[in-house]
Parts: sequence; C-alpha cells; structure tokens
Amino acid sequence: MVEEVTQSTENQETKTVEKPEYVPDKFWNKDLNEINVEELSSSYNSLEKKLGARTDELSKQVREDIEKEKRAKVPENYEIAKPELEEGVDVDINADMPLLQWWQKTAKDNGLTQEQFNEGINAFVNNEVSALPSVEEEKKSLGDNATARIEAAELWSKKNLSTDAYETMSKIASSANGVKLIEEIMKLNKDAPIPTTETAIEAAPSLSDLRSMMKDKRYWLDKDPAYIDKVSTLYEKYYGSKKEAQG
Repeated sequence: MVEEVTQSTENQETKTVEKPEYVPDKFWNKDLNEINVEELSSSYNSLEKKLGARTDELSKQVREDIEKEKRAKVPENYEIAKPELEEGVDVDINADMPLLQWWQKTAKDNGLTQEQFNEGINAFVNNEVSALPSVEEEKKSLGDNATARIEAAELWSKKNLSTDAYETMSKIASSANGVKLIEEIMKLNKDAPIPTTETAIEAAPSLSDLRSMMKDKRYWLDKDPAYIDKVSTLYEKYYGSKKEAQG
C-alpha cells in the first residue's frame, strides 16, 4: 500500500503541465510550465499605451474634422442686411459702424455662419427700434394732418439741405417735436435764407477761406469768370479790412 502511494506521488511530480491553447507561446514559460506573468503584464501595459495614443489621435482628428466643416460654412465677408421693419420705422446700419465692425470680427473669429451673424444684426436692430418713438403716438401729437406735416418737412429737407444734413434731419423728423422743429426752420427760411458756408465767408473772409476757394476747380480748372470775380472781390475785401484795421 505504501509503495502505491509513493508511486502515485512520483507520477504527479513528473507529470508535465500542458500550455492552454488560449495562451500565446510568448507568454508561456516552458522551463516552469506556467504563464509568464511578467511578460504578460508588460505586453498589456504596452498595448494600453498604444490604444490610448490611438484614442487621442482619433479624438484630435474628429475635432479637426468638425472645425474644418464649421469653417467651411463661414463666409468670406458677411452680408449686412436689415430685417423687415414696419412702415415708417427705419434704423441706420452700415459696415462702418464700430459696433458692427466688432461683430463681424467676433463672428469671423468664432466661425459663425451667415445665419448666426444675422441673428446678431437682428438683435441690434430690434434694440434700436425699441428705443425709437412710437410712430402712431407721434402722429397723434401732430394732430389730424400729421401725415401731411411729416411729408412737407421731408420734402423741404430733401430740397434745401445737403445729403448729410438731410439724413440727420430725417432722424430728427422721426418724432413730433422733430417735425415741429423743422417747421420752425421752414418758417424762418421764408423770411431770411439759411446761412451757408459761402455766405459766412462773404461776410468775413479769412485768408484760409480765400486759399480754399482758389483750390476749387471752378477757379483753377474751369476758370469760371463769375467765380474768379467773386474770389477777387473777396481778396479786395479781405485786404481792405486789414488796411482799415491797421489804420
């Protein structure tokens, strides 16, 4: 009986452990007939690093693709267009305005589309409109003939003022008090013409004014006789006043 037990023990000690099929050869220690844990761990760590690097690379590529697609929708130059406004309401808006220049740069830097840019323009215009006087309320203040009074002020301004002055006066005429102001100017103009730059120069010409007049093309290019006579007369007036002052 003792011999059988001894024989069984010897057989177990000399029995070779076979490598499982699912274990690659490089992870099997043939000398010890067991899995090479150190090699397996090292390989796992290396694989993990490679997968992590690959994940970062894929993530970066996805971000670049999204940014590229986003930039493709950004126009070279944004179009500035006012939204539709109710009749009689107007808001001055153009590319030279500092606020709009800032908005264009901000939109460009952030890759906004034309539609997103328009949302900002609409918000700006709506804010400006909200600050304007109510057209209906202003008309009530002008009475039953409000429309006729507004049209008369508009026509007079357009006929008698420069383009810049007309644009400014149009803004003033957006309120009842503005229309009344223009009517006061119209009334004064019937009695005495509104002074212009030239009439002011004629009243008291300066040497700088006279030199500016000589730079006018009517003087040196067109050689307009009437204009040349006018400049000559003003020169005489200027030097005549200087002599009187010295005397």
